[in-house]
Amino acid sequence: MKISQGDAVQVITGKDRGKKGIVMRVLHAESRLIVSGINLVTRHVKKNAETAGKKIRFEASIHSSNVMILDPKTGKPTRIGYRIDQGKKVRFAKISKSVLTRTKIPKADKEKAEAAREIKPEAKEKAKKSPFWKKGGFGAQAISEEGATKTEAGPAKPAATHTRSAGRGS
Repeated sequence: MKISQGDAVQVITGKDRGKKGIVMRVLHAESRLIVSGINLVTRHVKKNAETAGKKIRFEASIHSSNVMILDPKTGKPTRIGYRIDQGKKVRFAKISKSVLTRTKIPKADKEKAEAAREIKPEAKEKAKKSPFWKKGGFGAQAISEEGATKTEAGPAKPAATHTRSAGRGS
């Protein structure tokens, strides 16, 4: 993909057509981008015992074909080309022929964007519920705990046998 993190882009199609933003994240496998201020969606979070219900607005991904990179000199959307410059492969804007440098996103902006999408650690712990048999004292864990607490070993009980009846109702 020719667009990378930190590039200034303009949306060319869709509901946000004409808007400009900076690429916050690149999802290479899906050919999608997360652009600051573009494709904002609202997620409604249900209330629970600790927190009240709320609406969270965050940037959803947009397909890379729906954006064009902005030329650093003219500020207009342009295509990207590649050339060898001083022994290195560089990207350049096709309109002004200027080299496009890769810029880093400030860490504070990146953390803020990720924090909006992230589930809180308390909610993650609640999501990991133990099965009912561990709570009720059933299963192998309960048996191993019983064996660990007992100091005396009782006689082994014979396994219960069941004989199958041959006919109906007998």
